Parts: sequence; structure tokens; C-alpha cells
Amino acid sequence: MLLAIDVGNTQTVLGIYRGERLAHMWRVATNKAHTGDELRLKLCGLMQAEGLSRDMIRGVALASVVPALTLRWQDASRAEFGREPYVCTASTAGSLFRTNYANPAEIGADRVADAVAAQALYGTPVVVVDFGTATNIEVVDENGMFAGGIIAPGLETGANALFSHASRLAAIDLVDPRTAIGGSTEQAVQAGIVYGEADRVDGLVRRVFAQLGYEATVVATGGLASRVAPLSSTIDRVDPELTLQGLRMLFESHEDTVER
Repeated sequence: MLLAIDVGNTQTVLGIYRGERLAHMWRVATNKAHTGDELRLKLCGLMQAEGLSRDMIRGVALASVVPALTLRWQDASRAEFGREPYVCTASTAGSLFRTNYANPAEIGADRVADAVAAQALYGTPVVVVDFGTATNIEVVDENGMFAGGIIAPGLETGANALFSHASRLAAIDLVDPRTAIGGSTEQAVQAGIVYGEADRVDGLVRRVFAQLGYEATVVATGGLASRVAPLSSTIDRVDPELTLQGLRMLFESHEDTVER
């Protein structure tokens, strides 16, 4: 089995693959202060709850946008499984990730994994909208090249900024208010934030289409995708495990070169 780890700024998603099938997935809060030992303990607890043992893991694939935790997850992998993890970057992705980006080292590991999986699963051209701490839009053109993308504040990031700066507005659930004209302060805020996110994504995707000169399949992923995608007119598919799938594909393409 393969352990895939996607470390984001707010949440870390872990998945266990049996071949191409995702057998287990966990979403936990990212704590940038955690040591390698603390990460091991958290991981062991999750695995033991599902009856999984360390000797079942044949490899580890890691995507991280938190440099300090990249190193600590590498330490945890070596200590727990005796394996060097495959670490996803634009350069380690090899032929699965082609780009003319001016500085590929700037491209986040999650963006690389998303682009790899989207192209393999949905063909080209394809656009990925990843709803996380940031809302990332990744563009793979009709030639299979990563053309670049858009990075904007995420749904909850924007909401938290509003709540922290507007003393009379309390935090609310970010759900569909089912009305564009709020009949209460809660509905008004939900309409502004939730509908605003869906319409912002639609507007940005249409700008992408206009620049490309053609439309593309649009795939949503990330922890908040299921809330926004039904309200969007441009999103075609929702794939919660897209980033993990990309990590699986990248690991398998590099399995012979990953140090044991």
C-alpha cells in the first residue's frame, strides 16, 4: 500500500492506496509546530484505528507547501516505515509535468500534483480549481503544458478576514443561503461570501477560456469544493482526491528511483 500525504497551510490530507483505489483518507488540521515524532504519533493513531500496520506501507509520497513540515514528514517516514518518501516538486515530477513557467521552483507541490492527476484522468485541456487556504486555479493547455494559473484568497480565508475586521459580524456557517438578497445579516453574509466565491471562480475561469481561445474541462477539488461547485456554472466535475491521485501517479512513475 502507498501512503500519500498532502500538507496544506490549514489542513493535511492523508490517503492510503491499495493499487489505484483509495482505501482510507483522513483530513486533519495542519500544525506547523509539530515535530517529526508528533507527526508519527498522529499517523500511527489514524492507521491503528483502521487496523493498518506499518509493514503494510510499501512507499510514501509527499506534497507539502509548508517547508518545515516537509522535512519533518520526511523524518517521520524514515523513522516509522524505514523509507525515503517521494517528495513532489515541479522538477521531481519529470515528464509527467511539462511547463514553460519562468521559474518552475515557484510552483507549489499541490499545484503540480493536481495538474498531473487532472491531465491523466480528464484529458487536456483541463482547468483545476482547488479550494483550500487559497483558491488555486491551474491551467493545462491543449498540448498538455502547465500554462500557469491563478491564486486568490480561499473561501474561509476571506471569511475569517471579514469576521476579524467587522466587529458586529459574527462567524457563521458558510453554506448556500438559497437567496441572493439576504433577509437577515446571516443570509446577507452567506450570499456575499458563498455566492461571491462561486461567481468569482466562474468569472476567472471564463477569463482563462478567453485567453486560451477555447474552453476546457473544469475540475474542482479541495476541502470546500463540495460547497461551491454546485453553485458554479463552469465547474464540470468534483474530485476530492485529485491531489492524492496525482501523488500516487507520480510515486508510481518514480518508484524504481525512490530510495529504500
